[in-house]
Amino acid sequence: MPEPTAIPKPTAAELEMLRLLWQLGPASAKQVHQAAVASRPDMAYATVLRLLQLMHTKGLLTRDESARAHVYAPAQPQDSLQTSLIKELIHKAFSGSGKELVLAALRGHVSARERAEIQAILDQEQP
Repeated sequence: MPEPTAIPKPTAAELEMLRLLWQLGPASAKQVHQAAVASRPDMAYATVLRLLQLMHTKGLLTRDESARAHVYAPAQPQDSLQTSLIKELIHKAFSGSGKELVLAALRGHVSARERAEIQAILDQEQP
């Protein structure tokens, strides 16, 4: 049974909106739509607005209604949501093993440059 304060799980489309809002900061539906069209020219304004409204209802977004154009913002910081999603993924797909997640990610999903960055971080952590 999920915890009463469980973080709602965003869909792929909702994650796309969250990424835009994390980049933009608090924004109106029009501003989010303009940012979305940059990568998805077929994205309709009505679709963006409806997604933002649904996300607000789910608790993924806050909404400032003090101005005519409502301003939406993520309900939680990016790192907090990502950490929650990673924990769930580790639990469900990797039997609770963070090591298995990292090993799976390193198998073909990391560039040579990214590997070097990871190695530098690991080297800093060693006594």
